[in-house]
Amino acid sequence: MAKNPVRVLVTGAAGQIGYALVPMIARGVMLGPDQPVILHMLDIEPAAEALNGVKMELIDAAFPLLKDVVATTDVAEACKDVNIAVMVGGFPCKEGMERKDVMPKNVLIYKAQASALEKHAAPDCKVLVVANPANTNALILKEFAPSIPGKNITCLTRLDHNRALNQISERLDVHVSDVKNVIIWGNHSSTQYPDVNCATVTTSSSKKFVREIVANDKWLNSEFITTVQQRGDAIIKARKLSSALSAASSACDHIRDWVLGTPKGTWVSMGVYSDGSYGIQEGLIYSFPVTCEKGEWSIVQGLKIDEFSRAKMDATAKELAEEKSLAYSCLN
Repeated sequence: MAKNPVRVLVTGAAGQIGYALVPMIARGVMLGPDQPVILHMLDIEPAAEALNGVKMELIDAAFPLLKDVVATTDVAEACKDVNIAVMVGGFPCKEGMERKDVMPKNVLIYKAQASALEKHAAPDCKVLVVANPANTNALILKEFAPSIPGKNITCLTRLDHNRALNQISERLDVHVSDVKNVIIWGNHSSTQYPDVNCATVTTSSSKKFVREIVANDKWLNSEFITTVQQRGDAIIKARKLSSALSAASSACDHIRDWVLGTPKGTWVSMGVYSDGSYGIQEGLIYSFPVTCEKGEWSIVQGLKIDEFSRAKMDATAKELAEEKSLAYSCLN
């Protein structure tokens, strides 16, 4: 029996990430090869013509899973009955800017979009915030969409997670699929902590911990971390534009694992509302290692945290607390 279509909202759909993301969704990369979708695309009025062009291309591509396309500049129409919302739209962070520089504008954008989701989205809508500052934008959205379950509001750190996997795979000259269970702790910013203490590499003959097989703690505790932290800036310097293709792909990974489940024995990184796990204060959207099953995520518990990791985890939590205070001051 054919499945009912899932309504997926992409905000900022005429932008770079949106343009890369919507065909992935239509092709089944996000929800699977047998799940029909109805795409809702939202953008601002100056981008209306470009948005219509994206709709035309989606229609011309004749994706078998794509049952309909709603392209609009009206936020209420865009949010109506959506089951999944991927919040890409926001005031962009350009070269040389920090996330705090775009905070005031994005707080107001996410307050307004939260209100629209609150009124018009499906009651069980799952939300992924991509636009920076992603963790704090997600927190604002949670604040102003109180009827959406708190566990249904997340932010994207899967891009950082994937970057970390690839840095290890390149270092060891193994396929990226053989590297498992890195962790991104904290903020999607330059304070994030990419952690390999529990990560493993599987070869044809064995499975070993990354630290053991890399055998270079100096690299793992310095260059590896800063490369992952600063990868977005490096891409902006190279392209003169921010990450688009990799961000879109990672958004699909995030939603797919959330909805369809993580493979047994594997966890991924997601920005979720802290419940106090690992000593991280409640009231922050913080990236943790999670497993997913039946559409629900759970924070992986019981991992050992060494002194080096504790300092890194607390530093990124401190930044998030400061961002939260700044965001709330922008609302006054």
